[in-house]
Amino acid sequence: KINHHHSSILPEGIVAAEPITETEVRGLFNLWNDALATKDPEQVAKRYSKAGVLLPTVSDVPRTDYPGIVDYFTNSLKLEPQ
Repeated sequence: KINHHHSSILPEGIVAAEPITETEVRGLFNLWNDALATKDPEQVAKRYSKAGVLLPTVSDVPRTDYPGIVDYFTNSLKLEPQ
């Protein structure tokens, strides 16, 4: 039985994610950008979470799995992004 409910209260045992710092964001971007520089679609795709979703800029097809992300970068890296 629920005695009290408030949408902003997390159930016990669930830990909210801590926000990341600007330095951490820059570090992650640099890792992604370095992967782009390899021109290897596999290296770029590895920068995404296993459950990652890519909403691409050079295509109108969302990529919702690793093979789809590799496929996207196989084609888009041919355009030599910087």
